Amino acid sequence: MTTDTGAPISLGALLAELTARLEDGGVALARDEARDIVAAVLDVPRFWPVTNRDTLVDATAVDEARRAAVVRAKGAPFAYAVGRAAFRHLTLAVDPRVLIPRQETEVLVDLVLEAEDGGRGTVVDVGTGSGAIALALATEGRFDRVIATDVSRDALAVAEANAVFLRDDLRAPVDFLHGSRLAPVRDLRVRTVVSNPPYIAFGELDELPPSVRDWEPPLALLSADQGLATTRAIIREARTVLEPGGLIAFEVDTRRASLVAEALAADDGYRDVSVHLDLTGRERFVLGRRT
Repeated sequence: MTTDTGAPISLGALLAELTARLEDGGVALARDEARDIVAAVLDVPRFWPVTNRDTLVDATAVDEARRAAVVRAKGAPFAYAVGRAAFRHLTLAVDPRVLIPRQETEVLVDLVLEAEDGGRGTVVDVGTGSGAIALALATEGRFDRVIATDVSRDALAVAEANAVFLRDDLRAPVDFLHGSRLAPVRDLRVRTVVSNPPYIAFGELDELPPSVRDWEPPLALLSADQGLATTRAIIREARTVLEPGGLIAFEVDTRRASLVAEALAADDGYRDVSVHLDLTGRERFVLGRRT
């Protein structure tokens, strides 16, 4: 089903058109996906489109929804198709330059806020990607300053755009710095270092779902040394920037949480190492304190 480009059409007609396009692309539950695409484009509750089928949709939104359906039919993750993803109370712009924020990472934000009593001093988000962790901490916490680093200039461009969109909600200034891991802040002393680093081993790439393997940036997914190289490097570098008693907090591969905890515990620069579970009861987060 097609409709003349540039003309407003009813929600019912748009939903039928998108459903047909998604079905042609082999997308499962095409009717539900069409509804969710329209809801995302219009920024309305999920089921609003199906209860307002007679409402006319303007040409700009129609074109955006059609583009999203085309990309989704090609196998792109839903968030990339619609260009946005939810993270805690935020809606973030995302595209293939950045990893799609995951629900489990929301728990990492909770752990940092709880461990730091709502936040204080300067916090550094290493490998910020879309800016999800940094912007959540800046909008929810009481930090004096939030610094977000990334080796990818493309990722920083996405994160900076999200910060501009959320500028009225920020409770702390956010600085975006280009560079590898903690190199951009090596001359600072900070209270907290938090990171969701790449932790998939190169040999595990083929095990990932196609929606991840074929679409999300390898730089944000893969790390050497069986997925531990980046995490271990951050552990070493954080010793020089964390103030005494400062917090280090990681999201980790559930298969390697014990190895990350051992790396922290074996380093005399840290104490009070702890492992925390995600929403499904898996070991997903490791925290420690600078001695």
